[in-house]
Amino acid sequence: MPTPTLTGAGGRVVDAAAVQGLLDGLRGLVLGPGDPGYDDARTVQNGLIDRRPALVVRPTGAADVVQTVGFAREHGVLLSVKGGGHNVAGNATNDGGIVIDLSPMRAVHVDAKARTARVQGGATWGDLDRETQLFGLATPGGVVSTTGVAGLTLHGGMGHLRSKHGLSLDNLLSVDVVTADGRLRTASADENPDLFWAVRGAGSNFGAVTSFEFRLHPVGPTVMLCAAIYALEDGPRVLRGWRDYIATVPDEFTPLAVFWSGPPGFPEPVVGKPIVILAGVYAGPLEEGERVIKPLRELATPLLDMSGPMPYCAVQSAFDPFFPKGGLYYWKSTYVEQLGDALLDALCGLAAERPSPRTTMDIWPQRGAAARVAPEETAFGRRPPYLVAFESTWTEPAETDANVAWARGACASMQRFTGSGIYLNFPGFGEEKEALVRAAYGANYERLSRLKAVYDPTNLFRMNLNIAPAG
Repeated sequence: MPTPTLTGAGGRVVDAAAVQGLLDGLRGLVLGPGDPGYDDARTVQNGLIDRRPALVVRPTGAADVVQTVGFAREHGVLLSVKGGGHNVAGNATNDGGIVIDLSPMRAVHVDAKARTARVQGGATWGDLDRETQLFGLATPGGVVSTTGVAGLTLHGGMGHLRSKHGLSLDNLLSVDVVTADGRLRTASADENPDLFWAVRGAGSNFGAVTSFEFRLHPVGPTVMLCAAIYALEDGPRVLRGWRDYIATVPDEFTPLAVFWSGPPGFPEPVVGKPIVILAGVYAGPLEEGERVIKPLRELATPLLDMSGPMPYCAVQSAFDPFFPKGGLYYWKSTYVEQLGDALLDALCGLAAERPSPRTTMDIWPQRGAAARVAPEETAFGRRPPYLVAFESTWTEPAETDANVAWARGACASMQRFTGSGIYLNFPGFGEEKEALVRAAYGANYERLSRLKAVYDPTNLFRMNLNIAPAG
């Protein structure tokens, strides 16, 4: 490829010989505009994001990442890091800078005896689940298997195992991370513990994580799925029953309530109809799981009941077809203290007003293991016990303004129910800047800002939900 033009600090063009030196020293593939594969490499899952970096570096290992980070720091070049590429906010790519695309680094190594897994930074949850389930093991991940391990974990990681085993970041044992000074560091409870604290919630601010070490737990290969589907008009009644019942269930059951419209591919009586899904996974003996979920299937007459034993990997990938690459997405979230009757009624009303039938709304109770971690133990902190998410999803660009406005308004309407904070994997575009990250991290923000000044004083890693270095 011809030597590309890169702009560095102060708008200065980086010397062509320096750029060529970077290219010559890398072992991985480097793509520029016009190269085959460039358009796929520069894009993320969200079709609203259309940016054109000057270079996309696809490393073969950590050495390529170290060299690229060092070059970007030395010359002041804009830098993004792309893991699995879901990234609805769009920060994994940029205009005119360099993108480190970790997608070639997807290896997963499972130590079944130690119950740990080492996972490279470009892996998806589908990659990880596939390998760990060979041994009947898993670590808490997301609910869409094409989601990147890195992005989800570094800002939380809510999924179907959080009540029993916590969030993804609660199960991190260590990371290998290339920090802004170009050093590859290991961070764990015993090594660089302050950095380990920071990456568990604010990791994209502190470097490019090239590998993760997770604790694994016995899960599957078959779990009990709850998927009772009710008509939206029954929502107020069934949600009250759901709220009261989930307060009594054991940690093995992780509940989730989803507002949606029956998508294509579902049985005909449900397609296109506004629905409430009382979902959840029981990670324990199937017979006990069947007993635990039974009351949730009888709160009214379901339109459809898809509950039953299911392979864990199938549960993890069940939503994949509904969030394809290139779809249009704008997702917002907040936390609330209680699921009062007025709040549940309001959510049912908002569900009826969604401008797109593809849009989902979710209630994610934070209970069990996910609620037993002290707010100061990780950078993520812990917010009020119920996350409410508004995931606007549509296909026509002409409908963008209406769908973005609806999600913003729906999320803002939660403030009257003591809504506070935000889950940074559902951040919109992060348009609120510092106010958004302060709301997310709460009392942990000032410590994070001080650590940012230590590990990244020039804010090289700023293409993210950014924490400014103190001072």
